[in-house]
Amino acid sequence: MDMIRSSRRTWRSAALAVLLTVGTLTAAAPGTRAAGARTEIPVSSTSPVAGVLESAVRVKVPLPESAGPRPAACDWLSYLRYRAADGPDAAADADRILVAQPGILEGAGAFDSVARNTVAAAAAQGLHIEFWALDRRSNCLEDRTGIASGDQHTAVDYYYRGKQVDGRTFDGFAGNEKLGWMARLGIEQTVRDQYDLLAAELPDQGLRKRKVLCGGHSLGGVITGYFATADFDGNAATATDAGHNQCAGHFALDTTVSTSLADLSGSIPDDTDLPDVGLGHGVVQAGLDSGALPRSLSAPVLLNPETMTLLAIAGLGALNAPAAEADLPRYLPSNLNIEATNRFLFSKDTAAFLTGSPGVKDFRLTNAAVLGALLDDNSVPLAFLQSSVGFLDGGPVADKNFPVANGSAQQPGLYGTDYKAIPDRPHGPLYTWRNYDRVGDPDDPGYRSADGTPFTAAGKEVTDIQELARSLAEQPLDFTEQYFPTKLVTDLQLATSPQVKRLVVHPDGLTANPTLTVLAGDGLLTGRVPADLHPLIADGYQHLDVLTAAPVQNNGRPEPVSTNLARFARTPQ
Repeated sequence: MDMIRSSRRTWRSAALAVLLTVGTLTAAAPGTRAAGARTEIPVSSTSPVAGVLESAVRVKVPLPESAGPRPAACDWLSYLRYRAADGPDAAADADRILVAQPGILEGAGAFDSVARNTVAAAAAQGLHIEFWALDRRSNCLEDRTGIASGDQHTAVDYYYRGKQVDGRTFDGFAGNEKLGWMARLGIEQTVRDQYDLLAAELPDQGLRKRKVLCGGHSLGGVITGYFATADFDGNAATATDAGHNQCAGHFALDTTVSTSLADLSGSIPDDTDLPDVGLGHGVVQAGLDSGALPRSLSAPVLLNPETMTLLAIAGLGALNAPAAEADLPRYLPSNLNIEATNRFLFSKDTAAFLTGSPGVKDFRLTNAAVLGALLDDNSVPLAFLQSSVGFLDGGPVADKNFPVANGSAQQPGLYGTDYKAIPDRPHGPLYTWRNYDRVGDPDDPGYRSADGTPFTAAGKEVTDIQELARSLAEQPLDFTEQYFPTKLVTDLQLATSPQVKRLVVHPDGLTANPTLTVLAGDGLLTGRVPADLHPLIADGYQHLDVLTAAPVQNNGRPEPVSTNLARFARTPQ
């Protein structure tokens, strides 16, 4: 095992060095481009899904000089490329290529499970497809050196104690004063980035129209909507450059392909409603340009670069030693952000939140239980971060009635509807984690809320916690997003402003292609999506489960999201 981990660390270090420094390993790029303008690095994974190759691709697509000073890495676009091991080497020769935009606060790594499952499901039907998980340009700011070490303590020491990893020292999380170039990273630049990437990788527009399926998760559905309606040559009378003519079809994962945030109400953070938005696009833009408004979406609890990194660090522990007792809560340094986040996520009630007692450090938890407490739908009180990975085990649990009480009719949509639970014996037993496929087994305690409601059941658990940990900790591009451009959300909130309305040049693009809409059965969009979209419902799924679910479900059936994506890829468009 130590040899395997050492090998994994060596590969990660080598791959990360290339990704950070624009290394010399360049693959033959499709079309004509400058030498060294593309890199493709194979990605090693311990995923149990066989027959799938992964690589990290970077393509040089510089921002205009008007964007201002920025790191050199931010003039590159990145994506994770998944393809069948027995399929063609060239993407242009694949039967289909699915291109996916991430949701809010997501990176390309979040698509790891659904990408592998979809490619494998298609290969089982004799179809060789590719799945490209896009990374937003602003993710160039992320430093995964500590995570790439493969060791939890090394990662903490790198990010918090100034210790070097492979000769590199962490520069700290970037503050607003260093993000001036992000002030213009709105919906226009985002869809332009997708177009430029597709044009660089697949220069033949006719091929794109025949083979590419464009879609996304959560906010990625709205980005796909703007892409479909966009015009990229400045001449509305020409059609070959129209966004919908870069795709043969569209797919939406717990979202809709649209140009409105209305369908996503409650599934993205409420604090994106910046008070200045009501003053108009020009005032908001001036605030972003000057730095009076934050250029990267952030909040003092959980939603900031530091805590997004902590999720990956927790993933390392759950990946390498899931059953070992965790020391992460005590090994982390104490600061205001970590303390506030711990209290928000691990307080039984308001009194515990205010006093900090009992806190997470007072409980004995395995590494898997720590990750479950951070991301499971029966633990984390933020719906857009929830997945269904199992349940606590090993000791008594109690209702988690903070920030809202279980069963409350006043519960905001952002918190989801599942009852939340928390360990109930500080300084007591070692709390373990019951994985998704062991919920409902004969030895399952069947925990219930104080009002008698079962916290969960086998049909509501769909994601393997080991695979979630793998996606968080193994990927060279983050699962979570540390620097989400505020302008991307303010643009979408100001969709009726002239500056944003002008981007919708081809409104018929929304319905020009066949569309597959998949909704999480326990998510926030079910019942709110127009029936004429004929959405497929993934029973028991939460918002993140459409990306993270295991290939075989508790009912013994194949995972429905990837199965239907593969079927959609086979259907002539």
